[in-house]
Amino acid sequence: MYLATTDAAATATKVTRGRVGGPVLALGAVSLVTDISSEMVTAVLPLYFVLQLGLSPLQFGFLDGLYNGVTALVRLLGGHAADRGGRHKLVAGAGYALSAFSRLGLLLAGGGTVGIGASIAADRLGKGVRTAPRDALISLSAPPDALGRAFGVHRAMDTTGALLGPLAAFALLWATADAYDAVFVVSFCVGLLGVLMLIVLVPGRTADSLGRPAPAPAAPARQRGRLLAPLRDADFRRIFGAAALLGAATIGDSFLYLLLQRRLDFAVSWFPLLPLGAAAIYLLLAVPAGRLGDRIGRRVPFLCGHAALLGGYILLLITDAGPVLLVGVLLLLGVFYAATDGVLMALAGPVVPAARRASGMALLQTGQALSRLLAAAGFGAAWTLWGDHSALIAAVVALAVALAAAVFLLPRPERQPSRV
Repeated sequence: MYLATTDAAATATKVTRGRVGGPVLALGAVSLVTDISSEMVTAVLPLYFVLQLGLSPLQFGFLDGLYNGVTALVRLLGGHAADRGGRHKLVAGAGYALSAFSRLGLLLAGGGTVGIGASIAADRLGKGVRTAPRDALISLSAPPDALGRAFGVHRAMDTTGALLGPLAAFALLWATADAYDAVFVVSFCVGLLGVLMLIVLVPGRTADSLGRPAPAPAAPARQRGRLLAPLRDADFRRIFGAAALLGAATIGDSFLYLLLQRRLDFAVSWFPLLPLGAAAIYLLLAVPAGRLGDRIGRRVPFLCGHAALLGGYILLLITDAGPVLLVGVLLLLGVFYAATDGVLMALAGPVVPAARRASGMALLQTGQALSRLLAAAGFGAAWTLWGDHSALIAAVVALAVALAAAVFLLPRPERQPSRV
């Protein structure tokens, strides 16, 4: 009996160390296709809003904040619904479908701000519904000591889609003489393909380390229905507070790209290609950052990633040298995402019980989304009232203060659960 148990454990160790599990790879493939769809739209929205529709930075800041922060309640409800009965795939699929069909709303909205805002809200609602169940599936499909690598592999595949999306948008705008409707139609078709891939490729239940289907965890009776239950854990509260504080000092990528375009004064037709630089760095560093976090502790790369973002803000302030500014900002932005996105989920996963995993991740993502909503609206207002230079100085000060506070807030040492 002892020998059989030992052999099974050895087999599990070989599987988890040698490769990432099938569910993680399937979810990565779905995210790759879906990100092509979403990034096609994201890459052209700043131009569409500011240059074609003539929105002010304040209006764009509001819409950009809406694009990232309107999903607060839906994230919580999506995570809670996924935890009840282990319906992670069903809830995630509903979110993917809603985001895909929101592209049709952009076509029907014409140039109306209200219609555009509603379509953006629908897309972000879909993202809010799917993100926590998807990340919970990844977390439950990998052993605790390999969460960083699992999330790194998923984020690398996701980022591959982020690289291809702007390229597709650029090609369509070039081929159709700036016909934004063509971008929205193609984005819808690709997003629908991602939904079909989720249905076919992703298993309905999580799997253990040997790839066998695992039963869905049941939430404890006294915690069932309580959306804020994960906040009872002291370590989770500290992670939540640090992430929300840093999010409140993080301005949107779109603002950074607009600042680069203004500083360098390049043709707007090249604007959709800006996200490619950051995405390429993210793709290269996502897996190494996750593995590094598994080895030395995930708080270190998480903090270093925000320090890289602070460096990007400072670079925008101190230099106008074209190649240095362009390469430096995109490089630091890519490092920021590689060291924080999946790493934060891996940092929080072990402190949340399996039965509440989706709810905990939804709560953490909600804190970030609301904080970034405030950051986007605040930066847009500061840009409108004081100019872009003064607004960027305020962003540098805010992020430096938030980073110093996060050093003390994040739990240390990290909780390391034993492998099941």
